[in-house]
Amino acid sequence: MFESLSERLESAFKQIKGEGRITELNVAATVKDIRRALVDADVNYKIAKEFTDKIKDKAMGEKVLTAVSPGQLMVKIVKDELAELMGGTESEFNAKGNPAVILIAGLQGSGKTTFSGKLANYLKSKKFSPLLVAADIYRPAAIDQLKVLGGQIGVEVFSEPENKDAVDIARKAVAQARTLNKNVVIIDTAGRLAVDEAMMTEVSNIKAAVNPQEILFVVDSMTGQDAVNTAKAFNDRLDFSGVVLTKLDGDTRGGAALSIKYTVNKPIKFISSGEKLDTLDVFYPERMAQRILGMGDITTLVERAQAQFDEAEAKKLEKKIRKNQFDFEDFKQQLEQIKKMGNIKDLLGMIPGVGKAIKDIDISDDAFKGIEAMINSMTPFERANPDVIDGSRRKRIAKGSGKDLTEVNAFMKQFEQMKDMMKMMNKMPMGRMPGLGGLGRR
Repeated sequence: MFESLSERLESAFKQIKGEGRITELNVAATVKDIRRALVDADVNYKIAKEFTDKIKDKAMGEKVLTAVSPGQLMVKIVKDELAELMGGTESEFNAKGNPAVILIAGLQGSGKTTFSGKLANYLKSKKFSPLLVAADIYRPAAIDQLKVLGGQIGVEVFSEPENKDAVDIARKAVAQARTLNKNVVIIDTAGRLAVDEAMMTEVSNIKAAVNPQEILFVVDSMTGQDAVNTAKAFNDRLDFSGVVLTKLDGDTRGGAALSIKYTVNKPIKFISSGEKLDTLDVFYPERMAQRILGMGDITTLVERAQAQFDEAEAKKLEKKIRKNQFDFEDFKQQLEQIKKMGNIKDLLGMIPGVGKAIKDIDISDDAFKGIEAMINSMTPFERANPDVIDGSRRKRIAKGSGKDLTEVNAFMKQFEQMKDMMKMMNKMPMGRMPGLGGLGRR
């Protein structure tokens, strides 16, 4: 996420790192490099200049504390200004109504339909009862795609394939939601390859017909400044309430995230990455600023862990670890929970300092498949009793999982080393044991 921008900013800070004090000369050099980094990230030059002028004014007005180096102070100033540029604080999402109506708008290919499914899944996890509405009557298979997404998360989809009036579909869907006691309606509207009058008129008419509590403009974050220009066109007609940035796991330059709030004065409410329906996060400007500057995002990492790890299960697992009874079935369950937290490389990038170290490493979401194949090739008895897995059993597991015997042996050795580490944890006071079992604690 924003790897190129992060590298350029880090390079800019080298101008001032190691300096004994802040001077007009080293601040000017640093600010110049920051401005170039922003422009290269497809941030509008006017915005980049105004942003760096603020940084320069703040830096020259600061007295450097003895405990803080000029480089550290500059990083803090840039972090604060980046957060402010992206909105300052997180924006409230309004899902109150009878039912609350959420209108999803944007260009074709921006990820509207996938986001609609992700939003329904998110709201369902917050104890809402959503209804998805297929109001894209033009794109082939749009209705089918939404139905597939709805089926994956257990959310009903309202559609009328023969009806070619999107406004009528939206109006009927809201009435149906009241009948079914659904308290949130998410309307997936049609998009085009470019802004045109027919699309704008239709989505404006849907807005007038259903009076939505939220109008979310979905934008492909990889399109940079073009996305900002499109957002302005949509906002002029719809006066939307918030922005959703999608495809943040791609080759994102950062221009849209950094410019859109400034341009349309509407908050970014959600960020989305990948196709998995649980990869949706509330947008926190300060956390994003930290990630751009390579500081990681431990808060979001912990929140994702808390959302996936059940406290009762964590306590049960902790007892098994204390009795040295942790087995392959437990290990597999932990892997499944980690996978639910999102893209593996994205998760590792939330740990301070790790993002830079792994930027050139290809970490596939299928990284655990080999391990899971080996565990699945074990019998239930073997999973529960790892010590019984001798040479002949290992050969059978290797054959069943399509792995070499050396890979099975290496995995078994790593598992034994992990169990040895867990034995050491047994000496720690109850309730303070780190590791897999403690991830569910709040």
